[in-house]
Amino acid sequence: MRPIHPIDAARNGRGGRRRSSSVLAAAALATALALTATACGPEDDGAAKEPTGSATASSDGKIVIPDELKDRLKAHGIDLDKWRNGEWKNWDKDQWLREAKDYVNPIIENLWNPERMREADPAPEQPVADDISGDEGVTDPTPAVREAVEAHTPYHDSVPESGKLLFDGPEGSMVCSATVVKDPAHPGKSNLVWTAGHCVHAGKEGGWYRNIAFVPGYNDSGMETAKLETASKEEIAPYGVWWSDWASTSDQWIAQGASTGGQGAPYDFAVLHVTPETGATGKSLEETVGSALAVDFDAPAVSGISSLTATGYPAAPPYDGQKAFQCDDTPGRLSVFQDQPTMYRIGCTMTGGASGGGWVGEGADGKPALFSNTSIGPVTAGWLAGPRLGKEAKAVYDGVSQKYAGQ
Repeated sequence: MRPIHPIDAARNGRGGRRRSSSVLAAAALATALALTATACGPEDDGAAKEPTGSATASSDGKIVIPDELKDRLKAHGIDLDKWRNGEWKNWDKDQWLREAKDYVNPIIENLWNPERMREADPAPEQPVADDISGDEGVTDPTPAVREAVEAHTPYHDSVPESGKLLFDGPEGSMVCSATVVKDPAHPGKSNLVWTAGHCVHAGKEGGWYRNIAFVPGYNDSGMETAKLETASKEEIAPYGVWWSDWASTSDQWIAQGASTGGQGAPYDFAVLHVTPETGATGKSLEETVGSALAVDFDAPAVSGISSLTATGYPAAPPYDGQKAFQCDDTPGRLSVFQDQPTMYRIGCTMTGGASGGGWVGEGADGKPALFSNTSIGPVTAGWLAGPRLGKEAKAVYDGVSQKYAGQ
């Protein structure tokens, strides 16, 4: 969150690093340095336009990157070899791509090794005051504190759609949480992931984060941290590492989002399309983990929701980001700004790192559905807030789905 930090924030908020024009903001895609690649053009190219190409495997198993994709990267001043060898660490203002049409995320195989996965800190948070008065008509009393409880292991059985989202920012390697969601264009074979906007883009003062990758079922068996230090990558990431080859967040987040105060929080959501780090396997992400959640865009009133369960990998103290936790509560309303949509709010002690994690409730068909994602929380923890998902969120979701409808 962002205090009223993004829960996936960098350690200076609730999270941080541990180590050293339309409603839709469609982002271009990841290019595999030694694997997959895609790129996206400006939004006005048409949300339903298919990607121009993707990396393919040669007879010797190596990934071949189409020349046209290399050219698109070069148009942004990105040389694949230099990027792979460390140029991605250059965060100079004129090198930090910001606009939706400029997003590129070259895949660097094995960049996310076990150590980097363990040590990534919460994303930059946006803390808010413990008590936000807001509009008394739409802000309910602060909820009672609900202690987060560890999700049942193996996570594949209890929360198969959940996982960690890893990425790099100017402060270092960071972490959020994310959820596998259904893709209407590919029933039963989704490669879509839902998270918070602040987990992929820094908002009004920055640009797209880099090396964005999703690890479903991170530490599936719930190993203790000491054991994780000697665990293999396969034990830590049993369902693989999936790099984002396309990303989209709201125009409002890009224009308004900030690391403090809750700016842009009502529009703090993002959708990713992902591809396996090691190249195509013939199975989608949904088939690999065995599940994906439907997304409820009707934004029901809190009076119509009996409970919501938030899941995430909190990484700021007292948590260390190595295990999945959950909070279940009846939601209330929170208004951060009177001229923007109210948000859902629940009592929960999860901290930075949980940002972007899904909030699940009972959908209209009686089945579990994604209602929101963790966005912000107070500096002292105790509650979380997430956006209500309406037309803006659906536009982002539909745009990513339609991009790959013909694939």
